[in-house]
Amino acid sequence: MSMNFQRISPLWETFPGREAQPAAAAKAAEGSVFADVFQSLVNNVRETEDEVAKKEYLLSTGQLDNPATLNMALYKAEVATQLFVQVREKALNAYSELNRISL
Repeated sequence: MSMNFQRISPLWETFPGREAQPAAAAKAAEGSVFADVFQSLVNNVRETEDEVAKKEYLLSTGQLDNPATLNMALYKAEVATQLFVQVREKALNAYSELNRISL
């Protein structure tokens, strides 16, 4: 009886939005400084979340040599998300303040 095993393919290659990133990067290059900063924050969150997914995959398949790297990746993703949320809140507050100004 012959058994054929298939290798598990990494999931991060099939994450949605992977094919849309070059177009988004080209569009952000045309925008303002705020758009560039905001796009870099979004990309940073995506990259850190992708890194966490890769580390989790490697850990679950037994390919991760140092499990502490997963904790570090989780912390980096948390910090990136918190920074993104804080910048978003500051931008929304500034926008609402500008709307209150009457000319």
